[in-house]
Amino acid sequence: MKKHSKRLLTAAALVMTTTATIHIINKVIAASACLKEMLDTDVRNYYHWRFGDIYYTKKGKGSPILLIHDMLPGGSGYEWGKIEDDLALEHTVYNLDLPGCGRSEKSGITYTNFVYVQAICDFIKNVIGKKTDVIVNGYAVSFVVMACHNEKDLFNKIMMVNPVSLSSLKQMPGKKEKLLRRCLEIPVFGTLVYHMVVSRDAVNNEFIENYAFDPFHPDRDLQDAYYEAAHRGGCYAKNVYANKASKYMNIDITRGLKEIDNSLYIVEGEAENNGEAIVEAYKNVNPSVEAVTLKETKHFPHVEAPEQFLEQVGIFF
Repeated sequence: MKKHSKRLLTAAALVMTTTATIHIINKVIAASACLKEMLDTDVRNYYHWRFGDIYYTKKGKGSPILLIHDMLPGGSGYEWGKIEDDLALEHTVYNLDLPGCGRSEKSGITYTNFVYVQAICDFIKNVIGKKTDVIVNGYAVSFVVMACHNEKDLFNKIMMVNPVSLSSLKQMPGKKEKLLRRCLEIPVFGTLVYHMVVSRDAVNNEFIENYAFDPFHPDRDLQDAYYEAAHRGGCYAKNVYANKASKYMNIDITRGLKEIDNSLYIVEGEAENNGEAIVEAYKNVNPSVEAVTLKETKHFPHVEAPEQFLEQVGIFF
């Protein structure tokens, strides 16, 4: 019995020591990722939403435009930095960090499409206060389509940048996805796994392989901003990624896309993966959708070719 008890005590001590060590490692990783301070917080505007404070900036005067970033790991309003000042010459520009992202509060809730639909609608009602135009990138297009479908009186024109495929949004969580979410939600150890997913090398490789048109010259500042945003918020920084990767944010937007009668405009990067097929799928669902392809760009045309992008904004809005 004594030997058995000693073994149990030794095992418990090892587990506690390992857990404490990993916890310290997680703290160091998160702190070091924010050393460059890429995400400016001098303008501290927060919308005190019921599921956590939402960070945003407001610039300019004129008809409102709301900028909504993609939901890639580390996504934030930083991605609009090369165009928001120009837009502010003729518009009131609102640039927000979605709940759980960037400088917004990162709560321990389940992030679903409905959560973001409510956040966007409430932000327009309570902060902007009038019907607004929207420019939205990537996966977040699904939030805006459903928000517009639910409360169309809040939205004017919608510009969609590289929307994700309709078929991918129809995929629902299975056993593997639910297991992945549970693993990532494990305290300390799940955070370590998340830090591996959003490591410096992992973020840089994603830009080189999937986001940048010129893999030899990706936007380093944007990479740094993504890396920093992915680590802000401590252990809760992983929650958005855990829910998106496990497909809890997915929803079939086909009906919503078909039924909304707002002006819809797709801006597609020339080298975006499967971009042409995705645009055709959106047009097949809603024939009123217009589209343009920007040359020598990929996932971030507003970063890689801001002047071309602004020309399209001027044409559409």
